[in-house]
Amino acid sequence: MLKKIAVLLEMIKFKLTIFAMPFAFMGTFLGARGIPALRVFLLVILAMVGARTCAMGFNRIVDARFDKANPRTANRAIPAGSVSMVEAWSMVIIAGLLFFTAAWMLNPLTLKLAPFALGLTLFYSLTKRFTSFCHLILGVALAFSPLGGWVAVRGSVAFFPWALSAAVLFWVAGFDTVYACLDAEFDKKTGLHSLPSAIGSKNAFRLAAVFHCIAFALFLYTGIQAELNAAYFVGVAIAAGALFYQHRIVNPDDLSRVQGSFFSMNGFISLVLFFATWLALITG
Repeated sequence: MLKKIAVLLEMIKFKLTIFAMPFAFMGTFLGARGIPALRVFLLVILAMVGARTCAMGFNRIVDARFDKANPRTANRAIPAGSVSMVEAWSMVIIAGLLFFTAAWMLNPLTLKLAPFALGLTLFYSLTKRFTSFCHLILGVALAFSPLGGWVAVRGSVAFFPWALSAAVLFWVAGFDTVYACLDAEFDKKTGLHSLPSAIGSKNAFRLAAVFHCIAFALFLYTGIQAELNAAYFVGVAIAAGALFYQHRIVNPDDLSRVQGSFFSMNGFISLVLFFATWLALITG
């Protein structure tokens, strides 16, 4: 049983939950103007784990036939036969129930927003079949993370710093565009859509850089909207430097570091932004 759970968690890259979780925490801490109640904090964690697990499991299920045909992904759990469809669907359903239970235990507005937020993350998995702007749709889905954290505390969207969600949208769209370069040729052959397959990897990298510039302009404006002190802006500067380095070590002619250094750096960036927000709130 434990071995099967480990395989399921590896299938959905559970450790990469670190990408979205810090942004949910940013919304939670901003909503509380400091450290939130422990109960709310724990329920936000459960909601985020449930939502991401459900969405990633669904993605692996609906993409199974493409993963099997793609040499890069043929060894994933479902196409390799180490996880059955019944097991995958069971994980998706349980994770979805966890998400809705956590939303229900938080407050009425969180529960009302839950179907739309989860539905959008599930819908993303289908968008590569008909639009090259699937990366932006993923960005919109993950932009609900800080909003959800805010609503979990306040039970309202009033005074939410919308620049934060917009920043997450473009940050996610940027790194997902870069990641899609790994499968640009496969997508062309199979009729799947992505920005790299539509405009080429070099242009996709340029567009990703534009997305990331917009994201960090919005992260800066978030600090202004939320009236945060200098600690937050120092954090944004550190994160921006890490992102610049990220774009230096990965390029369209050498994608070997995308799944290693690139993803590690994304986790570092999101954590830096969260801790900078936390520090600014407790010292402001």
